[in-house]
Amino acid sequence: MIEIKNLSRSFGGIKAVDDISFTVSSGYITGFLGPNGAGKTTTMRMMVGYLQPDSGSILLNQESIFEDPIRTSKSIGYLPENNPLYDDMVTIEILQYLAALRKLDKAFFTRRVDYVVDSCGLKGVLYQKVGTLSKGYRQRVGLAIAIFHDPEILILDEPTSGLDPNQILEIRNLIRKLGEQKTVLLSSHIMQEVQALCDRVIIINKGKIIVDDEIDQLDTYLKGIQLLHLELEGEDVDLTEFLEYHPELSLEHYEHENEHHKLQIKVPSDLDIKPNLSRYITERGWLITSLYMQKQSLEEIFHDLTQEDTIPGIIAAEELEEPGSESDKLESDIDPEDTKGEEG
Repeated sequence: MIEIKNLSRSFGGIKAVDDISFTVSSGYITGFLGPNGAGKTTTMRMMVGYLQPDSGSILLNQESIFEDPIRTSKSIGYLPENNPLYDDMVTIEILQYLAALRKLDKAFFTRRVDYVVDSCGLKGVLYQKVGTLSKGYRQRVGLAIAIFHDPEILILDEPTSGLDPNQILEIRNLIRKLGEQKTVLLSSHIMQEVQALCDRVIIINKGKIIVDDEIDQLDTYLKGIQLLHLELEGEDVDLTEFLEYHPELSLEHYEHENEHHKLQIKVPSDLDIKPNLSRYITERGWLITSLYMQKQSLEEIFHDLTQEDTIPGIIAAEELEEPGSESDKLESDIDPEDTKGEEG
């Protein structure tokens, strides 16, 4: 379990992360969402020890990740969004280099090579230079690096970026399987991916957590309008009187063919109009064939919750660390200074 308590980080006068707290537990896949510049990248970089917070704490199993960075690095696997790799190495060399940095013993290395090559689909490119790989295969190599040392916690930033549809399904299945036993925090701009993988969603906006709940509960955070879909059969169907009784409703669409009628009615999200509407229709001898409230997609919910413009400058703050810089190479996940001791 990893626990964030009152975490803050500023870049100059810009507050990129503003006093946030949340917990990510084992056995769950948690989606970490937010618009560009909301503070996601800064938060994840602090969680892996790459950035120091201005205030607050990050606890791994009740111990600060900064107290013993060597031990912490053994427990966390990180796939950054820009996925920096050494282009002049072949794939197997990167995995060997990783093992040397982490002081992994030979038996453990042999076991894990077989596992990550099979799980991440790297068999065909194992002896190919990374600089010649497609973006999709580079992403697979990055994921292999993140899971190679069998970490307890996985922090994955856009894990399926650049993959084709078949590869996406394979990697999603792998992440789902990993999430059964590990603590997984996943950031993605692909809402379908979040819906397919995550049990819980944390949404950050302007440096603050605005939602932290199970994914099925997200629509309860919305205040506004829902769309009710109604289909019914009957003669002389007319809902004018009902709508006059309820001026808060508005008829958005109506069509009919003979005695089959289709309507769409806008309803305030805090109003359950279905019982009264059903009673009204039944009393007039009409038959309801369909009546449901349209469930908003995660994209719509995300947009509604974060639709205000991000604070100017926060995006720049998150980009102060240039992607591809030396400090953001492979060592951003594995520090050669943090490789003392045995693992395996």
